[in-house]
Amino acid sequence: MSEPENNLQKFRQQREEMNEKILDLNHLGIKRFFNLDSNTYKDGALPTQTKELLGLVASTVLRCNDCIAYHLEQCAKSGSTKDEIIESLNVALVVGGSIVIPHLRHAIQTLELLEDEGTL
Repeated sequence: MSEPENNLQKFRQQREEMNEKILDLNHLGIKRFFNLDSNTYKDGALPTQTKELLGLVASTVLRCNDCIAYHLEQCAKSGSTKDEIIESLNVALVVGGSIVIPHLRHAIQTLELLEDEGTL
C-alpha cells in the first residue's frame, strides 16, 4: 500500500504548493473565494463536522477525487467516525448513482490510508 500512501502525500504537498502559488497571484476575487470557502466550513447553525460530511457527499456526487480526499481528511480532523463517513458516502452513492462507484473506491482507499496513519 505504499504507492497509494505516496499518492495521498503527493496530493497534500501539491495542494499546499499550488494554493500558495494561487494566493500569491494576489487577485482579490480569488482571495475572496478562498476566504468564503474556508468560512463556509466553520461552526455555525451546523457544526463543522456536519458541514465536512456534506462537503464529502457533494464532492463524491460531483466526482472530484481531490475534493473527496480533502474532505475525508477534514471529516477525520473534525471528529467524524468511520461509520458516519461510510453512511455519508452511501448517501452520495444513492444520490449520484452508479457513476459514483469509481469515486467511492477512491474514497475507501483514502479512508484506509487515513486509518493506517492514525488520522481516523
